[in-house]
Amino acid sequence: MSVYLHDIPLPEAQARLDAALQAAGRSGRLGVEEIPLDEHALGRVLAEPVWAKLSSPHYHAAAMDGFAVRAEDTAGAMPTAPVMLICNEQASYLDTGDPLPDWANAVIPIENVEPLSESGQPASEPRRPWAIRIRAGITPWQHVRPLGEDIVATQLVLPEGQVLRAVDIGAIAACGHSRIRVARRPRVAIIPTGNELVPIGQPVQAGEIIEYNSLVLAAQVNAWGGEAHRYPITPDDFEQIRSRVLEAAREHDLILLNAGSSAGSEDFSARVVQAVGELLVHGVAVRPGHPAILGMVYPDTERNTAPLPLIGVPGYPVSAALTGEIFVKPLLARWLGTVVEEPLSVTATLTRKVTSPAGDDDYLRVAVGRVGERLLAAPLARGAGVITSLVRADGIALIPRGSQGLPAGAPVRVYLYRSPAELERTIFAIGSHDIALDLLAQHLAERQRRLASANVGSLGGLVALKRGEAHLAGSHLLDTQSGEYNLAYVRQYLPDVPVKVVALVGREQGLLVRKGNPLGIRSLLDLVRPGVRFVNRQRGAGTRVLLDYHLVLLGLEPSAVVGYNQEEYTHLAVAAAVASGRADCGLGIAAAAQALDLDFIPLFQERYDLVIPAEYYESDLLAPLLDLLHQPKIRQAVAGLPGYDVSPMGELIASFE
Repeated sequence: MSVYLHDIPLPEAQARLDAALQAAGRSGRLGVEEIPLDEHALGRVLAEPVWAKLSSPHYHAAAMDGFAVRAEDTAGAMPTAPVMLICNEQASYLDTGDPLPDWANAVIPIENVEPLSESGQPASEPRRPWAIRIRAGITPWQHVRPLGEDIVATQLVLPEGQVLRAVDIGAIAACGHSRIRVARRPRVAIIPTGNELVPIGQPVQAGEIIEYNSLVLAAQVNAWGGEAHRYPITPDDFEQIRSRVLEAAREHDLILLNAGSSAGSEDFSARVVQAVGELLVHGVAVRPGHPAILGMVYPDTERNTAPLPLIGVPGYPVSAALTGEIFVKPLLARWLGTVVEEPLSVTATLTRKVTSPAGDDDYLRVAVGRVGERLLAAPLARGAGVITSLVRADGIALIPRGSQGLPAGAPVRVYLYRSPAELERTIFAIGSHDIALDLLAQHLAERQRRLASANVGSLGGLVALKRGEAHLAGSHLLDTQSGEYNLAYVRQYLPDVPVKVVALVGREQGLLVRKGNPLGIRSLLDLVRPGVRFVNRQRGAGTRVLLDYHLVLLGLEPSAVVGYNQEEYTHLAVAAAVASGRADCGLGIAAAAQALDLDFIPLFQERYDLVIPAEYYESDLLAPLLDLLHQPKIRQAVAGLPGYDVSPMGELIASFE
């Protein structure tokens, strides 16, 4: 069989795996084990139903401190005609939980009786009086927990397949069990492979990658009820990988071989599977994650034992995590005897157009927030290596194959990672990126708010406000005619939208260059020097507007700047491009230079504002954010960033009605 990639639709890939599991006798629960009933039973899956051995309570019990009585002996008692009952004959004191005497059928709370001594005076020991006087009658079984009130012996307490919660453990104990039979946890081997990988905690050099996919996969496996075993990194060597797979196959139920598969010459995963078993699928038509492979491998070279499944997990972290969701999670559920519950989903409106490969199911990470009456989904970075897109994602939308994407404004079904309540507390920010917003986001969490942002540039933020797709937009757009920031653009792009413009910070813009400034770059004039490579911000970004304005003043043509069309969406991304050697310089803020240990050449001062529709400016949702702008702790933290001026922070610059 060829090892070249051949993507097939996801349903077909799942069907091939299902058929192979059926043939190998591995399609159902893997086994059953008996364990003690203790806190370690939490999260285990019942392999058989739990029937009550005892009733709970298993006797008639006093529901509160008081006196056991026959209800009929209290008949006629009134405030004006009290009834006296003789203790040990007609009344007996009980603490809460004590068994009710056979002759009694009710309990009078102690606070409703008058304890009496034999002389008729108040008793010195109210819990052990000679008699009690009552001024109200009670009904049979009042203030009593009757036998079986909670559980009756022989009744079904929990069904097979129940994932045990803390309260379930208590119920099992209450009905008389001390041990339970549960599904055996599937044992999952995770084998990271690659010459470029280094263990967590080890210093990394250029060309080396910290190996953390196995950590993510192991956490997923354990969360889904499996038992993960992470192997050490295995080099890209066919025999070493083959040996490790055979070793893992002898002790495990499933092997996750990372870094999956590729179209390149070093596609060891597919070759190893072919050598020790059967390659079922070599490429799945999903994005991200299409290089995944599915196979069945034998624990011994003679193939005398039933094969077990192997999943070749792609090396990119987003692809790896989603491969776990798509293939590993349902497989573990099948082996445990549970059902994979579909996550809570909502219908949201896309904030911008997305394109998708025609033949692939496309899993789109989105930030979600409610703006006005609409629930919006803002697409996040699409790269398969951008694990922070999963960290920031509020949910994931599936764009089915054949659709080739969706236009802005289209409805999309989003499967949520967060609760709807969290979304209602989310401040949706679209526009220019600033590190001060990241600092504010940390402190908003303490005030039951969450800041979700999409970095599309200053103009993109104003357009989003025009379409009603954000609570606020960050902007630093220079008007070349007046020299003022943002106001002219607000008038132009939001003529009919009442907004408030609130200053966030003043900040310094300049050129970011490598440490020591090896090319001796000093000003924008150096951008057209031979051998100087520039990295730009995207069209519509305030930094791009600033650059274009000054290029005109200097009489420089953008076409003369090498790298003018190489675009990034944040200041930190520009800094990363310079630090990595993809560019020699870029225009950005001093804080980004400091973050990546670059030199900074200051050139311009600018003001960065928050543009907020009036309807949200006065809302409870944004109140904590606006309050933070005046807090000394916040202002001090932002002032500590290089090139930042917090003197205008929180100032209402303009109000457009």
